[in-house]
Amino acid sequence: MVQVSQSSSNVSSQRTVMRRRVCAPGCLRICVVGTRGFPHVQGGIEAHCENLYTLLAGQGHEVIVFARRQYVKINQSYIYKRVRVVPLACVKNKFLEAFLHTLTGIVAAVGYRPDILHIHAIGPSFFAPVARLFGMKVVVTNHGPDYERQKWGTAARAFLRLSELAGLVFSSQVIAISWGIKKRHKHFAFKTSVIPNGVSAADLDHDEDVIDKFGLKRQEYILSVGRFVPEKGFLDLINAFEVLQRSGRIASSMNLVIVGKADHETAYSLLLEKRARANKNIILTGFLTGRALRQMYSHAGLFVLSSYHEGLSLALLEALGYGISCVASDIEPNRVPELEPSRYYPVGSVPALAEKIAYYMAHGLTEGQKNTQISLIRERYDWELIAEATLCVYRSLAPR
Repeated sequence: MVQVSQSSSNVSSQRTVMRRRVCAPGCLRICVVGTRGFPHVQGGIEAHCENLYTLLAGQGHEVIVFARRQYVKINQSYIYKRVRVVPLACVKNKFLEAFLHTLTGIVAAVGYRPDILHIHAIGPSFFAPVARLFGMKVVVTNHGPDYERQKWGTAARAFLRLSELAGLVFSSQVIAISWGIKKRHKHFAFKTSVIPNGVSAADLDHDEDVIDKFGLKRQEYILSVGRFVPEKGFLDLINAFEVLQRSGRIASSMNLVIVGKADHETAYSLLLEKRARANKNIILTGFLTGRALRQMYSHAGLFVLSSYHEGLSLALLEALGYGISCVASDIEPNRVPELEPSRYYPVGSVPALAEKIAYYMAHGLTEGQKNTQISLIRERYDWELIAEATLCVYRSLAPR
């Protein structure tokens, strides 16, 4: 069983071991469900799948990703970096969307006769037993306990727990993106590999046209990235920012920038937009990708992850990879070894968050600290290493 550790110790030797365990040559056919699709679709799972499967397809494997048509906005299948993306019709509803799309995707996958069916997230893993009944080898990636998200009620939480159990019991193999997730399911440790999210090497953008468009100045804005859902804690971040404004502890020119949007308009997303309209220093950019997002990361003075719930935050890893000074809520999935303990604050505490922001805006990283942080992220969360580890899980099930 191949595992990629998140431990800060002995990383280079882990990489050497992983490189030695290159699996036998030969191409696999891999079908993927549980993602909205890509490219340019908001979401951590979407970014994960785009990076992972374009790498595997580039190695000669046949990858078919079943996307949700309303997100990719294309009606027919298309090729993106050698990955075949097949858009399927699906109702856009936060309760039924993933559920119905996964079932449709599994039925569609039967016609492709895949060597591996890979299901992403615990909600879609409800259908792992259906896929096994069709005779498919099933890998489930657990991206985190979604039943802890604040948006779900009692019935939805119970369903997600049942889905997680179905994925654990009926999958052929399980991938957890962090050790914390694996620890929750110790009875299934024998079939679980720990393979974290990856990040691409930071491509610093020294231009300023994108930040100029939003009225921003280099190093004079606090950045956060994510969907407009309650568990991201954006209201805590806004409240902490306004506490500092009222007290005069940050410059009057300082901005708070939140990159993202809501998948489905909710009372929470409408409240975020209302709060931003009421404060000229708070800027909601909408969903950004590519060069625009790179430039936002490249010039930020501080990155804040205020989440109540995460699996393993790609946004945090990306910010660290850009050499940005970071602050994060003290929840287990956010405790990455690249972030020193003093940079965490008790989740939900607005006063503590305000203190961290004020301190770390005034005490930035040295060039040496930035370079060390960037190097560690590139070494520990390299997509090629992660793709290799995932492929070895596939090979253990379909070693042709």
